[in-house]
Amino acid sequence: MKKALALIMSSALTFSLLSACANKAEQNASESGGKVKIEFFHYKPEARGTFDKLIEKFEKENPNIDVVNANPPDAGTVLKARAAKRDMPDIVGVGADTTFAELAKAGMFEDVTKAPELNNIQPSYIQMVKDVSGLERVYAIPYAANADAVIYNKAIFKELGLSVPKTWDEFIAAAEKIKAAGKTPFYFTFKDAWTTLPAYNALAANTQGETFFQDLNQGKTSFEKGYKEATEKFVELLKYGHKDQFGKGYADGNVAFAKGESAMYLQGIWAIPEIKKANPNIELGVFPYPVTNNPEQTKLVSGVDLLFAISKTSKHPKEAKKFIDFLLKEENAKAYMAEQNAFSAIKGLTQEDPMLEGLKESFAKGALVDFPDHYIPPSINLANLLQQLTHDQDVGKFLKTMDAEWEKVKGRK
Repeated sequence: MKKALALIMSSALTFSLLSACANKAEQNASESGGKVKIEFFHYKPEARGTFDKLIEKFEKENPNIDVVNANPPDAGTVLKARAAKRDMPDIVGVGADTTFAELAKAGMFEDVTKAPELNNIQPSYIQMVKDVSGLERVYAIPYAANADAVIYNKAIFKELGLSVPKTWDEFIAAAEKIKAAGKTPFYFTFKDAWTTLPAYNALAANTQGETFFQDLNQGKTSFEKGYKEATEKFVELLKYGHKDQFGKGYADGNVAFAKGESAMYLQGIWAIPEIKKANPNIELGVFPYPVTNNPEQTKLVSGVDLLFAISKTSKHPKEAKKFIDFLLKEENAKAYMAEQNAFSAIKGLTQEDPMLEGLKESFAKGALVDFPDHYIPPSINLANLLQQLTHDQDVGKFLKTMDAEWEKVKGRK
């Protein structure tokens, strides 16, 4: 625990405590007025308006509680900095990623392993929270999930007589047919290194095996062994891009796909709102990456995009829990899912947006797998290594570098 906390402190050298001080002042002032003020700190600026509405509703039902909707820029850095000063918000809303893992290991959150709220959460998301932290206990309630899927232009598919591919061979055959028709199969945006990740995550998650990172930590496998297929398939996809794929970024890609400049877009559902902004009339659909030739083995990469954790140092854990329980209520969770185009971690709540119909079966079957890059430390910088791979297409060099970087990280533990 001390080592984890030390890592957090070392990563937080440049933070400012101004916001924390302001929050403290607000809290004290409010408490003196007879109300309890709790701070709800989250990392989703796009959801701020949604939470404003939900908080307003909660405060009407609970007039003795004020909820502060805290959503600073670079929330992960700010949160680590506050953790280093033991000035944690009452409620933390982040993804199941390395930030959450570091804080959970440092003992910053309440143990909710036996919380009744977990009985209503899909087990696969609870397991993801445990897996990413590497802890046996559960320290957060999963709330919302995203999905890493192929977005496709229904009009182009119809024009070319294409159906949604279910296997890798069908996927490549569709790309070939699109290319032969003089159109672009995939609109890549490699100017932004992170845009290499969605496709690579899907390929790796479906080919690495279920225990890859456990085996890697025990020295039983390597990236050279476990990621060869994913990396070779990633390079194969590069044949079907456009001429300026190294000069275009994420924003360019959203607009270009919206305008029909490619038949498919290798992103996640988070890109859909921006695509629809650029062209509200586009007919689009989504489908899981068909990574192998066995459709029964296809798993949709879907991670916990938002979880709720209560700080161990909160002075108002009862009120914090009350607010989380309010957000978990069906009507409130549905409101969040509808506005944020997200999937719910709550059992029985489904996403009804017709655009996302192609993913419903995966969620219904529980054919889900977490983002592999959530298990790779940021210091390895997978996105930049993949960006280099798009240039040199040297699979062997990439895999050796991944193994070397992993050994460096392992050596620091």
